[in-house]
Amino acid sequence: MSDRLKNKIALITGAARGIGKACALLFAKEGAVVILTDLEDDLGQKVETEIGSSAFYKHLDVSQEADWQNITCWIQEQFGRLDVLVNNAGINGVNQGLGPQDPENCSLKDWKTIHQINLDSVFLGCKYAIGLMKQKRSGSIVNISSRSGIVGVPQMAPYASSKAAIRNHTKTVALYCAENKYNIRCNSIHPAAIQTSMWDKMLPKDKSPEAAWLQLAEGIPLKRMGTSEEVAYAAFI
Repeated sequence: MSDRLKNKIALITGAARGIGKACALLFAKEGAVVILTDLEDDLGQKVETEIGSSAFYKHLDVSQEADWQNITCWIQEQFGRLDVLVNNAGINGVNQGLGPQDPENCSLKDWKTIHQINLDSVFLGCKYAIGLMKQKRSGSIVNISSRSGIVGVPQMAPYASSKAAIRNHTKTVALYCAENKYNIRCNSIHPAAIQTSMWDKMLPKDKSPEAAWLQLAEGIPLKRMGTSEEVAYAAFI
């Protein structure tokens, strides 16, 4: 480990599992104080315990501005600054049991729900992170987008749309911070097939999980799924 994040204050959303958890574990190993947020409190607290004294778990509904205001005040009071934000929390709509997600049959309610959780959360995270980071004229915002934000996904239209918007908003935030000389970087990561629980309800039902993963991997040039840890290293850089 390089201690590149030594004494840095890092906030990670959706940190109870998957990519968010992997980011939290890596950042802590690299010396950061990590603020873990999620709606799954039991899992989030387990990650906090696994990391130890350099981790703090906080309940955060990323789609609600009041929650962002509350955690912003807590960070300001506890640490006086924020150095890193990873906007990771999001849903695909399938695992949540929402209705059809294709462009023809998706309901407006489901479209708005997915955008509220995936996109509004990134807008709010960036908004409040800028306010904390500009005080020290330093910071890094990492937004987790998706390959789906670059190519279309016929059966997951709102998910693809929300991830495309994250990609563009990231560029806007980066340009805004540069214009204002805040010295805040803002970058997006676009994972493709990462082996996380997000795939659970999308795997073929006529195969064992192992066979289903192998089938998915056949369409990947490397012939394997990506890992949460690999995405975490991209966020760390």
